[in-house]
Amino acid sequence: MSAAPGRSQASSHRSPQGEGTPANTPAQSPLGKPAPYADQYDAALLFPIPRSAKRLEIGVPGAPPFFGADLWTAFELSWLNLRGKPQLAIAHITVPCESTHIIESKSFKLYLNSFNNTPFATADAVRDTLRADLSAAVWQGGPVQSAVGVKLLGPELFDREPVHELDGLNLDRLDIECSRYTPAPELLRTAMGEPPVSEVLVSRLLKSNCLVTGQPDWGSVQIAYSGAPIDQEGLLQYLVSFRNHNEFHEQCVERIFMDLWTRCRPVKLTVYARYTRRGGLDINPFRTSHPQTLPPNVRMARQ
Repeated sequence: MSAAPGRSQASSHRSPQGEGTPANTPAQSPLGKPAPYADQYDAALLFPIPRSAKRLEIGVPGAPPFFGADLWTAFELSWLNLRGKPQLAIAHITVPCESTHIIESKSFKLYLNSFNNTPFATADAVRDTLRADLSAAVWQGGPVQSAVGVKLLGPELFDREPVHELDGLNLDRLDIECSRYTPAPELLRTAMGEPPVSEVLVSRLLKSNCLVTGQPDWGSVQIAYSGAPIDQEGLLQYLVSFRNHNEFHEQCVERIFMDLWTRCRPVKLTVYARYTRRGGLDINPFRTSHPQTLPPNVRMARQ
């Protein structure tokens, strides 16, 4: 039994979207369509989608005014060793937000399933294959400014994985009336005459829907900022207003960031959302106005 293909073979499965090649769209993705579950390694299953179109919608035509990454957790990763015995791991995956593309999550799941009956010599070989394929997918033939990070945790480390809720003042304590269920940035307001503050606010009431299928995506969000005090009731109503909105996780978080950045004009701003898993994957976008260390990829109780 031989080891899985190396990097050069993996890249041959994919046709990078170069200049003049039509961009992938969400409607072309595997979402909402029957898809066979390949159990032999195939990097071509990854379906990248450009970030640019959705960023134009929120007023970001070029370099974004934020830093950050999308923190993925893959709970269903398995492969075979060279004797055919199944191996398991949890994967923590970090996709830099400056990458030109995101990866559609169902295609990511199909890609991970393709490892199931594929032999690899070591867990390090699996990690290196994931890193190379995912980096190529999110940069799509362009210069790789920052590679995708991949960390594998074997079963001997599973019981060290913590569960922790987002820290901050809980907005959900507020007894508010909600009537807007599509994004309403006009609900955001600040007390401009008040002294500036630095505070961290959290809510578990974030819900949006898949851009293609309309299926619900459940999340919690943490907002840290410095500047004029943001009206907390308006902020919570604004977060609730995403309830019937169809957009991918990464796009929702960037929309929240830009609405707060342009309407409340904080000196510093960080928006971090953790969404519940679907298909063995969770996605946790982190966006910040200033360079800082990424948060640890620690799951919450609902994840």
